[in-house]
Amino acid sequence: MKIHDMSRKSGASPNFTTRPMIGAALAGVVAIGFGSFPPAAQAQQAVKALIAQAQPPVEDLTVVKLRPNFYVIAGAGANISVQVGPDGVLLVDAGSAAASDKVIAAIKRLSDEPIRYIIDTDAEPDHVSGNGRVAKAGRNIQFTGTQALGGDAAAEFTNGFAATVLSTDTVLQRMSAPTGKTSPYPLTDWPEETFYQDRRYIYFNGEGVEMFRMPAAHSDADIAVFFRASDVVAAGDVIDATRFPVIDLKNGGSIQGEIDALNRIIRMTVSAIPFVYAHQPGTYVIPGHGRVYEQLDVVAYRDMVVTIRDIIQDYIESGKTLEQVKTADPAGPWAGQYGRKTGDWTTDNFVEAIYKGLKGAK
Repeated sequence: MKIHDMSRKSGASPNFTTRPMIGAALAGVVAIGFGSFPPAAQAQQAVKALIAQAQPPVEDLTVVKLRPNFYVIAGAGANISVQVGPDGVLLVDAGSAAASDKVIAAIKRLSDEPIRYIIDTDAEPDHVSGNGRVAKAGRNIQFTGTQALGGDAAAEFTNGFAATVLSTDTVLQRMSAPTGKTSPYPLTDWPEETFYQDRRYIYFNGEGVEMFRMPAAHSDADIAVFFRASDVVAAGDVIDATRFPVIDLKNGGSIQGEIDALNRIIRMTVSAIPFVYAHQPGTYVIPGHGRVYEQLDVVAYRDMVVTIRDIIQDYIESGKTLEQVKTADPAGPWAGQYGRKTGDWTTDNFVEAIYKGLKGAK
């Protein structure tokens, strides 16, 4: 497992976060050190201590320290946001089931406190299939010290006092199934707490944590999570830094909803103005996949989506068929960065989703 520190600037940034300079430069990478910016020698000792504590060894994950109490775990499916503090550990998404043991080991390196909450940003397997195992490694807030509040009845409703999994009601609907039907996920992966409002919040580790329902973008189950004191937004699959955004028409996604959601995230964030080259880059935005963004990255991503949408709209109005639009390659200028020719979401899939959405077809 690689550990990088972006909470201050020096050196070169890791591949997980590199990009050309746009506005404020991203923070660089230094050896991780816990506490208030320790000297280099202390930081090196902290690294050695962390490596020594890894039982079993954790491989293939990258941990990036964004703030003194805030991390991102990459390589476990979807990006996992990690807030740590005296109240415990709060996660945004749990990653895939296959990576759960590695995720748990990585979190133990970051905090001795139990995992208390997992917030799901949508119902995709790479975000939620690790819920049950990761939650079981934590402790519900009803379990304090060695005493469990509520006894056997409370244990039954909390998966044995596991960490609380929190999501929208739509995520629960997608993860469960009507009576007599087989659900796509086991009961232990389902969220225990859900909300239907546009906004839900908790106060955890000394900061407000706000959950906002997004317009029907990637799907109609998307939320973004805003950590107010840390100045970090976990955007889920509304943003995918590794490919064109996935627009899931069958599950309520839409190109206009995607644009509206990106605009909302932009309004939630700030860039490093007027001190563009200061020690911090403004609000960090964590995509569902890929490197960490800043506000200007989100603006560029939104502008790309809007431009492709407008081009396809013009083609539709001129009477072009879907195949003709694909041949015209409206996403071509951005294909080098976001395009894929193979896999479960290609450039053609993206263009087709926009075309069918604008035409009102699924």
